[in-house]
Amino acid sequence: MQLSDRITGLCLVALGGAAVYGATQQPGVPGQDVGPSVFPMVIGLGLIGCGALVALRVGRSFEAPDEVVPPEPGEAMAAPPRFAEWRAFLPPLLLVFYVLAVDTLGFLLVAAAITLVVCLTLGARLRLALPLAVLAPIGIHAVFVRLLRVPLPDGLLTLPW
Repeated sequence: MQLSDRITGLCLVALGGAAVYGATQQPGVPGQDVGPSVFPMVIGLGLIGCGALVALRVGRSFEAPDEVVPPEPGEAMAAPPRFAEWRAFLPPLLLVFYVLAVDTLGFLLVAAAITLVVCLTLGARLRLALPLAVLAPIGIHAVFVRLLRVPLPDGLLTLPW
């Protein structure tokens, strides 16, 4: 069964609207500008925006249709990329790795390792994956520790903030 882009986009808009509504129902924290409603509000607004873009079919012209060419009789099918069938196990394995290693190694090292593995698994080149694996955990750490005031395990590396 295939759903049209309009239906899928409208479902995302409805989900984002529900997230925004739920965020507005959260009580504020006395003495703080940023409360528990900020993160769900940002996610909800992002879902509404992305859902609207999907429903309006923005970017549809950039997609090239896949050409499926059936093999000639007697010709072997092309083999899938190495370890392609194991990619489905990667997210739960990385979550288990995070839970087991974050207290010892710290958020920065574990997040960098996870980012590097995911980038390389999805086919990114090493020259893009390495800077992303270094910079993304630092940015995420800054957002959680400075803006949201959620402590993350330091482990072996600590940042000045």
